[in-house]
Amino acid sequence: MKFNVANPQAGAMKVYEVDDEKKLAHVYGLRIGQELEGEKLSDDFKGYVFVVTGGNDKQGFPMQQGILVNGRVRLLMSEGSPYFRPRRTGERRRKSIRGCIVGQDIAILDLVIVKEGDAPLVGLTDEASHRPSRLGPKRASKIRKVFDLAPGTDIRKKVVTRTFTDKKGKTHSKRPKIQRLVTPLTLQRKRSLLKEKRDQREKNKRERAEYERLKKQRTSERRASIKARRSSRKSSKKEATTA
Repeated sequence: MKFNVANPQAGAMKVYEVDDEKKLAHVYGLRIGQELEGEKLSDDFKGYVFVVTGGNDKQGFPMQQGILVNGRVRLLMSEGSPYFRPRRTGERRRKSIRGCIVGQDIAILDLVIVKEGDAPLVGLTDEASHRPSRLGPKRASKIRKVFDLAPGTDIRKKVVTRTFTDKKGKTHSKRPKIQRLVTPLTLQRKRSLLKEKRDQREKNKRERAEYERLKKQRTSERRASIKARRSSRKSSKKEATTA
């Protein structure tokens, strides 16, 4: 069985393979979210504690949290279900998925380090594996939180800029597009949109009032014409009887 071990603190990941069935016996029966002592897998992991986050079986079907079986099942999935993307509105489909319990047919098991041991792991917990984040936050609120900026400060000057050189020797700089940034232009667009909505409401009110007025006028004219026809019929009948 292969173990995909991740170290979120360093942003590193490494795959280990264990073939000893006596050591794998400690893994069978674990569920997603449970912890595993590293020394049960290998002496190199002494003092380490891992947590199971998922895995795939030999055919590539992923494990899903909440399905309390150690095999594969077929579930009727709809929009919002993990590992399912509906192609049209209201679509439901029955798909195969693995349970959250580790079985013997698991090919790759995903583990995350929650406690480091005494000996560092090469390429995972040593200093060489630590990769500093080269990108900064993009959302405006997170930029203010990282740099501790006041609400009225222009955060566009505080965005992390990455400089690099291309093959031709030219130096370029990249800056992320700030998300949820409130600028005078966005406020102007918001005011314009609100004004359009207000004007549309007023226009609808005027058109509705004009429609009701015209409807009332046409109804009164129709009633008057019907009344005139009836009175003319009565007068013609009265003249016929007197003659």
